[in-house]
Amino acid sequence: MSQLVSLTRHNNVAVVTIDNPPVNALSPGVPEGIGEAIRSVAQDAAIQAVVIIGGGKTFIAGADIKELEKAAAPGGGSAGPDIHALLQQMEDCPKPVVMAMHGTALGGGLEVAMAGHFRVASPSAQMGQPEVNLGIIPGAEGTQRLPRLVGLAAAVDMCVSGKPVKAPEALSLGLIDKIIEGDLLSGAVEFAREKAGRPMVKTRERPVAAGDIAAILASGRAQANKTRRNQTAPSKVVDALEAAATLPYEEGWKKEREIMKECLASDQARALIHAFFAERAVSKVADIPPETRPYEIRKVAIIGAGTMGGGIAMACANAGIPVVLKDSEQAGLDRGIAAVRRNYESSVKRGRFSQDVMDHRMALIHPQLGYDGFDDADLIVEAVFENMALKREIFAAIDKIAKPDCVLATNTSTLDIDEIAASTSRPQMVTGLHFFSPAHVMRLVEIVRGKASSKEVLATALAIAKKLGKVGVVVGNCRGFVGNRMMIPYMREAQLLAEDGATPWQIDKALYDFGMAMGIFAVDDMGGIDVLYRVRQEAKHLEKPGRRQPLVHDKLYHMGRLGQKTGAGWYKYDENRQATPDPEVEALIENTAREAGIKRRAISDDEIVERCIYTLINEGARILQEGYAQRAADIDVIYLTGYGFPAYRGGPMWYADTIGLKKIYDRICEFRHTAGEWWEPAPLLKKLAEQGGTFAAGTAAGA
Repeated sequence: MSQLVSLTRHNNVAVVTIDNPPVNALSPGVPEGIGEAIRSVAQDAAIQAVVIIGGGKTFIAGADIKELEKAAAPGGGSAGPDIHALLQQMEDCPKPVVMAMHGTALGGGLEVAMAGHFRVASPSAQMGQPEVNLGIIPGAEGTQRLPRLVGLAAAVDMCVSGKPVKAPEALSLGLIDKIIEGDLLSGAVEFAREKAGRPMVKTRERPVAAGDIAAILASGRAQANKTRRNQTAPSKVVDALEAAATLPYEEGWKKEREIMKECLASDQARALIHAFFAERAVSKVADIPPETRPYEIRKVAIIGAGTMGGGIAMACANAGIPVVLKDSEQAGLDRGIAAVRRNYESSVKRGRFSQDVMDHRMALIHPQLGYDGFDDADLIVEAVFENMALKREIFAAIDKIAKPDCVLATNTSTLDIDEIAASTSRPQMVTGLHFFSPAHVMRLVEIVRGKASSKEVLATALAIAKKLGKVGVVVGNCRGFVGNRMMIPYMREAQLLAEDGATPWQIDKALYDFGMAMGIFAVDDMGGIDVLYRVRQEAKHLEKPGRRQPLVHDKLYHMGRLGQKTGAGWYKYDENRQATPDPEVEALIENTAREAGIKRRAISDDEIVERCIYTLINEGARILQEGYAQRAADIDVIYLTGYGFPAYRGGPMWYADTIGLKKIYDRICEFRHTAGEWWEPAPLLKKLAEQGGTFAAGTAAGA
């Protein structure tokens, strides 16, 4: 056998073990090793059955994504690795082939498992076909075998959603034959011994349990359109499943390969594969050695029980970390705890977890008014509103209380970390942990590096983000850091577009149709118009005189139209916070523009998208050149995980590369001529456009 696959005997049962850490991916050598083992088993008269199992913590977690990346690259021209011969070889083995699954069997891993004659699993095992998450479809006959095991309807749901099923559900669906309690290997060997000499049915020869094929396929396509807006792979996977239900197997798997090749050649697949690798790369920071030891975080103290503080407390409690939650007033503390309780009660009502789980998590959060217990906290997170004087006062206070190795973090979204750290005697222990609302749900945490922040503190921030199930991205200390520094011109441009002639709802629809999770005016209303107003007031001294500024936003603030919380902002809201366009806002915009001498005109959706997205890209280029982001992919991850940028476009910097930097640069130059100084092209963008370069190939310094 190859070094990645070993063959051992348990009396008359052969055991094939895949050992390709960390996740037993189907890298080159693994399929060949399995094939060699099956040939050996078939020829050995003393062997009556075979078990295939994964070494380590998992079965086969999927295909080797690096191989898919190669196939998806321009000129790759293939449908990815081809294991058709191996799958057929396993099914044609004259002796029972039992797949023993633990951990995860995803994508290619499940496709290999379905080619066995039987499948057993540990109680905690999970199985699924998540390929749509990478903009592709199962390419190793998963769309052909899955409906033959679980029926067409269940296969459609699994392939379109990309969500795995746990072992008990897999058993009820018919995907596995038995759950093995206790030791999986010994249980699988015993199961295989029982099946030796008994009739076996090849999965590919089973009929597809379909029912009303047309209705099931129509439902699947509707599900794809609803849950995977603008994406092609989810509807394509339904086409492949249709082939399983309507064509002979030999024709069906060939149809699947054709569709897979088409998907792999798409910009969407390349973007989603880029996003997959980018998210895994952000934890690697150039000057933080892998051996850097983070501080252990056993207890967290949080200052501020508002929306952010309560959400961060929930994120910690969800990870099993005890939390002290402090507020300055009892009323604020009571509101915060009540909001946490409502959130947990909602999850219990939806069946996400039990009342016992909720009670345990609530018990981990200790509300209080003073600083009791802060002296033994390992991490203190300040989460009060955006006011520098208040934050400096708080950090001066906790500096006197916290133990020497306590990490001090601020949740500020825009303010200067170094100025905050300067109010302590230990700036090396200070960092930014910029969570996103709702903090117990949103995956992004910007880890803001101050000029004195130690490598151990940054390593700790990365570790705690991972423990909380978040994606931590280390960024530099500038106004707005990366995400909000880009968001501010994005929001500004949208507001200027409204004054120039578009309506907020036209702008929001154009951005939503582009793929953004929400339109920008809806985002402003959700976050609160007062929040952006305070941010702008805090930074007003930084604004360059003479530059055009949006005019309507401040008027809405002074009218008390603060967004969803007051029932009116850019939109009107009913008691369920459902938005409707407001003629009063439209009239306000028109009157404001007229008073300012702005000549309004019809604006196309294309111009809306270009002005909003290209301003993001231009600011991202400045951030890269100034070194506030380590790589373009870090910016992409920030926007994919924190700002609702469509994953199938890869993030703003990847999207720019797909459009072509020369084209974007030329368009920005046009806007500079017509719309003024805000549109000065970033030097890095200009340089790369002239050189025919890309952001992906560049460095943080733009060299």
